[in-house]
Amino acid sequence: MKKFALVLLAAVLGLVFAPPASARPGWAATWTASPHEPSDVFGPNWGTEGFDDQTVRQVLRISSGGPAVRIRLSNAYGDAPLEITGATVARAAEGAAVQPRSVRHLTFGGHRSATVRPGGDLVSDVALLPVEPLQRLTVTLYFAGRTGPATGHTFASATSYRAAGDHRADVAADAFGETSTSWFYVTAVEVVDRTPRRDVVVAFGDSITDGTGSTVDGDNRYPDELAERLRGRKAVVNAGIGGNRVLNDSSCFGEKATERFGRDVLAQPDVRTVILLEGINDIGFSNFPIDCAKPNPEVTAAQLIAGYRDLIGQAHRAGVRVVGATLLPFKGAGYHTERGEAVRDEVNAWIRTSGEFDAVVDFDRATADPADPDALLPAYDSGDRLHPSDAGYRAMAEAVDLSVL
Repeated sequence: MKKFALVLLAAVLGLVFAPPASARPGWAATWTASPHEPSDVFGPNWGTEGFDDQTVRQVLRISSGGPAVRIRLSNAYGDAPLEITGATVARAAEGAAVQPRSVRHLTFGGHRSATVRPGGDLVSDVALLPVEPLQRLTVTLYFAGRTGPATGHTFASATSYRAAGDHRADVAADAFGETSTSWFYVTAVEVVDRTPRRDVVVAFGDSITDGTGSTVDGDNRYPDELAERLRGRKAVVNAGIGGNRVLNDSSCFGEKATERFGRDVLAQPDVRTVILLEGINDIGFSNFPIDCAKPNPEVTAAQLIAGYRDLIGQAHRAGVRVVGATLLPFKGAGYHTERGEAVRDEVNAWIRTSGEFDAVVDFDRATADPADPDALLPAYDSGDRLHPSDAGYRAMAEAVDLSVL
């Protein structure tokens, strides 16, 4: 045990003292959640009011391991400074409980409390918590005062927990009597990477990447299933936002893909490859009358392709590879039309044949019903004819040729 502790300390100190760059440990992303404005369009959300003398415990599953971690927090959509009274990270147990002796108090510049400026973000100091691939962690935040509206991630497909008062270091779940299926403020977990080699995979997209339709707390989103195939050999992080589009912003579904790509993909430490799956909302939202989706113009295949070229250019200028993913079948979905089907077919043909991506993964053919290729295979349909089921997300992950990553 003593020898392990010395090895761990040496790895972490390598982040502070400066050996040659080729030998210096760094950081690698192991989990992400793309932030956006809080919204209660689809039901009550803690983020619209924020928190006041409350503790929020959030459960997440990382993809790769390491000898220590740090946490990123965001106040990107806050209009006032965010006062964080204290925070912890721990290995998760059942529900809101954590494993005994795993709780680590986070510090920020050596202090347990911190302030995040409006529009800014904050990274913690290193926390000496060794983690394994596919391990579930909790990040617990305590706010002694009123936060105002909270930057977060609405469609987490995971349970978060809230308690009155300060329970950041609690091991038991007893105090956490309220639940939500959103994340708040936490945007990334990063691990010490002792041999930096730029091998992080970012899955970038909309609700299908985000995992809508998968079992809550099941970690069955397609990026999760892909991470299970890789078993820590490469990290896979999720940069999906439900309702997101390539070409148009939304007050409830985040900035357009071409705008947020730099923050949510290119800024991730050690990123090498991005899987780009987005565009079905651009096609369908012209028939989606919800106010926060406006503007919702009819989008052509040529316009979507121009957006993809913008994203490919951004990635290549940063030395990041792009895997183009075909758009899944959506016949029978609430916003499906014959016009939209024609646009999807034209876009998918371009993705397959243009040669502008570094590689292609054909999610369309992997999930389509052979008897009706414009529709999801029934076994892969979560029920709305748009979002895959757990089995559908697994089929998507299995369609990825690991050698292209």
